[in-house]
Amino acid sequence: MKSIFNKITISALTLVLTISFTSCSSVKNANNKQKGGVIGATGGAILGAIIGNNVGKGGNGELGAVIGGVVGGGAGVLIGNKMDKQAQQIEEEIPGAVVERVDEGIVITFDENSGVYFDTAKYGVNAKSQESLNKLVGVFKEYPDTNILVVGHTDSVGSEENNLILSKNRANAVTNYLTSQGLSSARFTTNWFGELQPTNDNSTTEGRAKNRRVNVAILPNEKMINDAKMQSGEN
Repeated sequence: MKSIFNKITISALTLVLTISFTSCSSVKNANNKQKGGVIGATGGAILGAIIGNNVGKGGNGELGAVIGGVVGGGAGVLIGNKMDKQAQQIEEEIPGAVVERVDEGIVITFDENSGVYFDTAKYGVNAKSQESLNKLVGVFKEYPDTNILVVGHTDSVGSEENNLILSKNRANAVTNYLTSQGLSSARFTTNWFGELQPTNDNSTTEGRAKNRRVNVAILPNEKMINDAKMQSGEN
């Protein structure tokens, strides 16, 4: 499990959001729920994830979902402990997934190595992917006081327009599968970036495989935050 210590200041995050709103094609293609991006007390941080790193170098756009949404104090410690346990459980249940703890949140990367993947130019959730997602469902049910962001990505094969649609369909397919297993749709926000957020070299077969991915960001919801504040005497 990787820990990320770099944090974005509020002013820097605000600047990125302002520039992104005026220039990013992904925002122009977003629906109203995504444009709002408000989920409990971490709405501003979710918005950072939806905007992602389209300004500047690509990769790890989902980290905006948790960087900048820090609760801090005793409440943050309590939330962090719960998230540590949840992240460890996900790592144990799905060994191939990359699990990153960022502030009070978790970011998971699913690709072919994790067992959650898509056939070329397809977006149906195959049987192998269902096995891994079913394990994730179990964890989400054990920790109900969280909100979930699902983000789809593709490699650079094909047109940018088609890849944007493909990543949208893949992200929605994952969200729809998870909610079909009994998880509340109110916990989910879904977004997609097409080929705009590569984390690896698209000129290699291995790099393209890693770029065909779905990320999931897990955030404390308002109830978890309020309960933590009550327990720490900060409310």
